[in-house]
Amino acid sequence: MRVDLNPVLPELAVALAAAAVLVGDVFVRGVRARAAWLVVGLVGLATAASLVGRVGEAAFGRLYARDGLANALQLVGLASSVVGLLLARDYLVRRGLDRGEYYALLLLSTVGAMLLVASQDLLFLFVALETLSLPLYVLAGFALDSQRSQEASLKYFLLGSFASALLLYGVALVYGVTSSTSLARLAQAEASFPLLVGVGLVVVGLGFKAAVVPFHAWAPDVYEGAPVPAVAFMSVLAKVGAVGALLRVLPVTLPHLLATWQPLVAAASAATMVVGNLGALRQTNLKRMLAYSSVAHAGYLLLGVAAGNALGVWSTVYYLAVYGAMNLAAFGVLTFLERAGSEADEVEDLRGLADRSPAMAAAFALSMASLTGLPPTAGFLGKFYLFTAALQAGLVWLALVGVATSVVSVAYYLRAAYAAYLGPARAGVRVQPAPWAGVGVTLSAACTLLFGVLPGPLTSWVQRVAALLR
Repeated sequence: MRVDLNPVLPELAVALAAAAVLVGDVFVRGVRARAAWLVVGLVGLATAASLVGRVGEAAFGRLYARDGLANALQLVGLASSVVGLLLARDYLVRRGLDRGEYYALLLLSTVGAMLLVASQDLLFLFVALETLSLPLYVLAGFALDSQRSQEASLKYFLLGSFASALLLYGVALVYGVTSSTSLARLAQAEASFPLLVGVGLVVVGLGFKAAVVPFHAWAPDVYEGAPVPAVAFMSVLAKVGAVGALLRVLPVTLPHLLATWQPLVAAASAATMVVGNLGALRQTNLKRMLAYSSVAHAGYLLLGVAAGNALGVWSTVYYLAVYGAMNLAAFGVLTFLERAGSEADEVEDLRGLADRSPAMAAAFALSMASLTGLPPTAGFLGKFYLFTAALQAGLVWLALVGVATSVVSVAYYLRAAYAAYLGPARAGVRVQPAPWAGVGVTLSAACTLLFGVLPGPLTSWVQRVAALLR
């Protein structure tokens, strides 16, 4: 039987780049020589992006879909990975962690996310989810000399394995009811208790990766302990993969069961927004604050999923894109800060940043404003689209919860931004030179502002995924 690999050429390009890094790192020594792995990774990601949308429609017996939703989410994931590579280089060299494995793991996790958002079969989805997750477990513990990093990796792995087991059990229940793991067969199934439990367990497994309440407990500890560039990368890519898969399983595959799953997803969305924002209020550690922020934004993303309409789907994709830009900008600024040879990750460590690096302070303030949802940033428009989708679906109460929690978030986001403009600088905190990270932060901040001021091109692009809804 002839196998057509054209639909997965983007994934193959990234996988080949990862393999080249792994093999080449065996023979290459020296910090300067290892700069080649950054270039190889960027070339692989750029090649993959150029191939997205130019290939076939299905592969592997319809286990994989090359459609508008997959194309849009894959491009978001690839763009996030490009910035993730840029943010990592200077940090890794400074901390003595510059090894080829980091770049390879990042690329392999990107492959997993790309496959996950295109999965048309639950077993294929499970394999893709593990391909996304396993490299992230290792990246969380990449700082071998840090006990916090090792603890973060272990917690992430143990809880992630538990969530994967639940997802796999859900797949087994769906198979028991439909005699298939295909999403096409699932779309034709009638509601029954075992089927709904199975779908619910699949949603639980994906919800863990997206840090949805009550499956969010791992996020603050993992974010605090993992290296900053690894946290920046996982905070975005895991959401792109998991939320993209939720869109495909629920609004795209099961619109006929909307009345059954919508109340549960809406409740999870509300709880996630409330817990995330309230949890962030009392944090003094920036990474823990941004972890709870990530939980809150998972709730905003679920708001679009719960809407279950065309506007909800494409507004979720839009928000994933802008969330990636503003979150990477925020974490990118942290890669510049150092205290006594370790990370400077307290809110007070930002003091005096505007005097020492005005551009980084401006980028951080812009990202905080966008995460809050203030105009004219992309975060404002993203939330406007999501709230409109909820109103269109009749979920007025959920939109009000979103607005109220956004108001609450002003307290901690603007507190952090304000700290960057206070002086004098905290004793022992230094702003290290990081040219590659500077490029990554600049790109992210520029997109955060551009998508807010000129949203038309991005809006038109993501609206194409709405054609998937029946």
